[in-house]
Amino acid sequence: MREMFSLIKQNIETGNDVILVSIIGDFGSAPRGAGAHMLVNHSGRIYGTIGGGAVEYQSEKLAAEALQEGRSLIKAFSLDQNQVEDIGMICGGNVLVIFQYISANDDQGVEEICDEALAMLDKNEDAWMVCELLDDDSWKMGLYSESAGLIGIDADVDGIREHLRTNSVRFNFRDKKYYSEPIHQGGRVLVFGGGHVAQELVPVLAHVGFSCVVIDDRPEFTRPELFPGAKDVIMQGFEDIDSYLHINRRDYIVIMTRGHAHDYTVLRQSLLVDTTYVGCIGSRAKISGTTQRLLNDGIPQEKIDHIHWPIGLAIKAETPAEIAISIAGELIMVRAELAGQKPQWNHAWLG
Repeated sequence: MREMFSLIKQNIETGNDVILVSIIGDFGSAPRGAGAHMLVNHSGRIYGTIGGGAVEYQSEKLAAEALQEGRSLIKAFSLDQNQVEDIGMICGGNVLVIFQYISANDDQGVEEICDEALAMLDKNEDAWMVCELLDDDSWKMGLYSESAGLIGIDADVDGIREHLRTNSVRFNFRDKKYYSEPIHQGGRVLVFGGGHVAQELVPVLAHVGFSCVVIDDRPEFTRPELFPGAKDVIMQGFEDIDSYLHINRRDYIVIMTRGHAHDYTVLRQSLLVDTTYVGCIGSRAKISGTTQRLLNDGIPQEKIDHIHWPIGLAIKAETPAEIAISIAGELIMVRAELAGQKPQWNHAWLG
């Protein structure tokens, strides 16, 4: 999302019109769902993908035409079983795609929206893109976060807030049509331990949109250059985490310090608060002994059951890089599960 908003802003500043191609509805086995984006300017596609294949190819052509004509449009691609071969896809389903024309003269104030979006992405709070779908097959882009409120569109804030979800949705409110999608989900990945796995893990997580903070008590393992993409790198001990880091319910906690004793210290403190995810590296033998120790320290079994251990998906990972991929995969899975179900296709939106 950061790159998308940055590129839109950059194109406006350099006098280039651009088309933002966005899937705003999907049903069935479509290759990409609502919330997939692609940017096209006069040089062609410059960002993102809406799934590849013939649909993306046709969308690029439509975007180029819309760019020449200076207009927006909405297009429904039907990928029903009888049409799959004709369209060139191997899966069925439907997607509804909006081609939003953004003029270099910025008559809709999109550059300001991009500035606000980039600022929201730097905060540890939920934020949404909220767009009013207009009768001319375009949208008016807006944003919402708790601290900034509703920006860019004129609507009742409380009413809009009631319709926001952790996945992309279309909704009607007071006889108007809207599309919303989260651009940032509050919550950080707090990586305790800056060793080799953490150094492999953080760049991967940052690349897929997680905000990472690394904590270690050793100066040689808290050098920022070891963790490209990290939001912060903190050199602190593990005994009193709350004194320097407030953990909240949206955070993901990844525990892989240099030893079992430090892992336990972080794990025990992590289970005293509600979080989205707690994962701890280690063997199954370690799990058995640590579980009993946690119970002896008064941690309820239901809290212990919340732990993901051994951390990561079971892909037989061995090297630090492979373990990092398994952890990243598990975090992506947890994040996706939180997003809930995809919205159902509503044929009334096809026009």
